[in-house]
Amino acid sequence: MREVSGSTWVFQLMIIFILIFACFLTLVLNYSKAYRVKNEMLSIIEIYEGYTPESKEIINNYLYVQGYKTKGTCPEEWYGALNLDGDFEVADGIQKYYYCVKENVTAKGMYYDTLVFYRFYLPFLGDLMTFKVEGRTKNFVGSFDRY
Repeated sequence: MREVSGSTWVFQLMIIFILIFACFLTLVLNYSKAYRVKNEMLSIIEIYEGYTPESKEIINNYLYVQGYKTKGTCPEEWYGALNLDGDFEVADGIQKYYYCVKENVTAKGMYYDTLVFYRFYLPFLGDLMTFKVEGRTKNFVGSFDRY
């Protein structure tokens, strides 16, 4: 009987380590996808020399094709994407958006900050946390289509 209780304890320990590994793997894969999306957004903004209507359309199409559905709250004064159809608004810090963009003007030019989100999701527990991935373009001369 002693061997049975000992092997049960080892079996439970193995299950716990497998669950921890699965959680870690889920988190790493979601972060990787968000990081790839952020880098592509920055590249598109730099190629089109700003956050223009063309760059918005390409970014939204890219996110749609990638199956990006994670939402999060944007800081105030940032532009947030309400949906991937092209509806944007100035963020209020409460509503959830697909991604956020902010134009920053300096004496050397301008640059854009971007913000995308990834979530820690487990099938039985649901969304546990949402994290942010921030990015910044290089300084350049560009345009920002304000709504």
